[in-house]
Amino acid sequence: MNKHLRLSTTSLSVLAVALAAALATLVDAALRFDSEALARRNRAALAETLQLSDLSLFTEARYTRHPALADLHSAFQDHPAALDHFPSAAWMPPTRWHEKQP
Repeated sequence: MNKHLRLSTTSLSVLAVALAAALATLVDAALRFDSEALARRNRAALAETLQLSDLSLFTEARYTRHPALADLHSAFQDHPAALDHFPSAAWMPPTRWHEKQP
């Protein structure tokens, strides 16, 4: 009696498990959609009540929290070619201070 599965049986089993996991992810996202929308509305109401104005993109350094309110030289306080200490600054585009504003 051969105890080894054929390669096609193993491949189809792995594919079935992967498809089931993907389907479970989609079902979970659909179930959470309404509760997340309610949580977003509650956070927006709280921000309006507390009159919060800070965008707070990241929680690390002051120049990554809100780019418009940042000190432009704080990222290079050690020296001009210094590497940034915070990884979130890599996700921000460069400041366009040299372009004229409309």
